[in-house]
Amino acid sequence: MKVSEVTIKELMEYAREYNTEDPEVIKTFTTILAACKTYIKGYTGLDDKAMDMKEDLTVALMVLSNELYDNRTFTVENDKVNIVIKSILDMHSINLL
Repeated sequence: MKVSEVTIKELMEYAREYNTEDPEVIKTFTTILAACKTYIKGYTGLDDKAMDMKEDLTVALMVLSNELYDNRTFTVENDKVNIVIKSILDMHSINLL
C-alpha cells in the first residue's frame, strides 16, 4: 500500500478506534494523517511521489499516527524516538546534513 492510499478509516482501525462516526474522532484522524505525511516528508526530504515508491513508509505512517493518537496528552516520559519509525525514515532520508 502506498502512503497516498492510506485512509482515515484505516488509521482508525489500526489504532483500534471503532467510534468511526464521531465527528471529533474523524477530525482528529484527519489532522493526524496530514501531520504524519508532513513529518515524513520533512524528515526524509522525499516528495509525495517518492514517498509512494517506498511502501515501507506506510508502516511508519501507521505507527506514527497511532503514537500521535495514543499520546494526545501533553506529557513527556522520555526523549526517545520510536526506533521502528526512526529506522524506516532513516533508510529513505535524502536530506542528511
